[in-house]
Amino acid sequence: MEARDIIIRPIVTEKSMQLFNRDNKYTFRVAKDANKIQIREAVEEIFKVRVLRVTTMIVKGKTVRRGRYVGKKSDWKKAIVQVHQEDKIEINGAALLES
Repeated sequence: MEARDIIIRPIVTEKSMQLFNRDNKYTFRVAKDANKIQIREAVEEIFKVRVLRVTTMIVKGKTVRRGRYVGKKSDWKKAIVQVHQEDKIEINGAALLES
């Protein structure tokens, strides 16, 4: 699996920006079958930073309704990556999604 297949996109929310400002942590949506070692290597390869810690979690998909029909969104995996204090990641969607 290539690095660009593992890291799907960054998650930019108020909570993720607080993590960035306080602890130098970045949040990404990652491939569901990727493990912590693969995520660490992918972030180091794409962004050229030193990764200190990777935390992962499975986010359960929400139940949705369209009229009388009930469905469910897919589950997905989120990774919170802590990088070295001297390193920074420029998060702009175009740079991350380039192949």
